[in-house]
This record gives sequence, structure tokens and C-alpha cells, in this order.
Amino acid sequence: MRILFMGTPDFAVPSLQALLDRGHEVCGVFTQPDKPKGRGHKMQASPVKELALRYGLPVFQPATLRGGEVQAQIAEMQADVIAVVAYGKILPRAVLDAPRLGCVNVHGSLLPEYRGAAPIQWTILDGRERAGVTTQFMAETVDSGDILLQRETPVDPEETAGELFERLKLLGADLLAETLEKLEQGKLSRIPQDQEKATMAPMLNKEMSRVDWSQTAQRIHDQIRGLNPWPCVITELAGRRIKLLASRVIQLTGEPGAAVQTEAGLAAVCGQGALLITELQTDKGKRMSGKDYLLGHPLTAGAKFA
Repeated sequence: MRILFMGTPDFAVPSLQALLDRGHEVCGVFTQPDKPKGRGHKMQASPVKELALRYGLPVFQPATLRGGEVQAQIAEMQADVIAVVAYGKILPRAVLDAPRLGCVNVHGSLLPEYRGAAPIQWTILDGRERAGVTTQFMAETVDSGDILLQRETPVDPEETAGELFERLKLLGADLLAETLEKLEQGKLSRIPQDQEKATMAPMLNKEMSRVDWSQTAQRIHDQIRGLNPWPCVITELAGRRIKLLASRVIQLTGEPGAAVQTEAGLAAVCGQGALLITELQTDKGKRMSGKDYLLGHPLTAGAKFA
């Protein structure tokens, strides 16, 4: 199959690799333009571009797909299908209509749940017990196209968004390869999405890092998991700014926000229940367990998380 691939971040890399491993003809790779990164603002290629260049694939990085020149270029490639995985740009109608078999997208949720930019994080933030990936025919409205295939997986109660991300990017790659094989064989049916069941997964922001210790322990636990690795839950203890990276729900009573030293380590009382802080990081410090943190920072009477 002749495939034009569109993708940008690490999540898309296994999908492109899967297509190459299965012998498909990848006629080109579209990815976001290089961006400055780090203190030196050195231009950094996307993970997808780096993989494409290793295989000598043609790479295209237009600022937009809405220009006539780039649309003509895509049409001239005569791809059987355009495979899209976390590309980061809206595909206009001219691009959607270009390939013979259509445009197939891999999305990190069980659509119609969690349409949008951050489906994996919101799956964790909402405390869902199942997650998955979906392949869909792309439509002009974001993540609203007909479903092709889906694959579901359970979510561990202590799994972070970053850990789920690593699992789903591999699951998505396998599902894309299976989808394109069945599409080429004419063995797929289109399943329209139930629009009434659609939920959204908007981009994360740093304002979400704040903790309301009056909430339940489970709610804050899911917040910690869902915002790891970015932007992370931020709190203060004894004037020190701390990132909370992992936790476990425990039974403990007291005033919400109270910091407690237990046999297992550092705990925080919540509006209902409490959290054992199993991993944290201070500013410019290394990751450590809550228990190790207490060795160098013993609690004073009345200590509270802010």
C-alpha cells in the first residue's frame, strides 16, 4: 500500500515504524516544523522527522495545509491512504479527499469519548478504569469520523498518564497496521459515532497543577496521575515547592492538607481519606520517595501542604 504519513510527537513514532516494518511504501512524511528547544533555543526536529530521516523518507514541514501549492503536492503523491497520528494540524477537505482510500487517524481513546488534544491525560484525570485506541476515517470536525477499529485495555489504579501513553502508542501502532491491512482487503465496516456520547479532552495547562486538599483523596490521586509527566501537581510544604509525582490512597483522618509522618512515609490528609506520597521532587532536586524526603526534611508540628 502506498501511504502518506502525517505525525509529529513520540506517540506517532511506533505507528510509522509499524508501517515500515510491514513493507508498506511510505511515499512521504508530513510533520510539524522544527521548534527551538532548551536554554540555547536550538532548533529541534520532531521525533517523527528523526525516524523518517533515518529511513531516507521525504519529509515535508509546511506551516499550513490550506495553501493550494501544498494541496497539489499531496494530490500528486497519489497515495492510497493518508495515515495520521498526532499530527497537530487540521486537514482541510482538499487533503481529506486526496487519497484513494481516505484518511485514517489513530486516536488515544475509545471514541466518541475524549475527543481532542489530551485524551490519555483526561482518561486518568477522570479516574477511568479502561482506556484504548481508535482508528477512524477523518472528517472535517475533530475526531468525529466513522470508527473503523478499537482496542481496549484496563487502566491500573496507580498508572500515570505517561505510563498509559507508552502503552497506548504501541497499541495504536498495531491497530493502525491491522486497520490498513483490512481496509486494503475491503474487510472493514464504518461505524458512525454516537454524537450524544461525545466528550472532550482539551489541552492541559499549568493552572491545573494546583491542589485543593478539601477534595477526596481519590480525586487528588487521579490529578497527580493524570498530570504526570506534565504539568505535574505542585504544592508547598514548609516553604518548599514540591512536585507530587505518585501517590496511593490510604485511610487517615485529620484536617485537609495536614502533613503526616507515617511508618510508610509522608502522607497528606484530604477532604476524605488521605494520600501516601510515594514519589516527589523538589525544585532542582532529584526524584525521591516521600519516606526519603522525610529523612532530610523532618516535619514540624502543624505542618501543612499549601
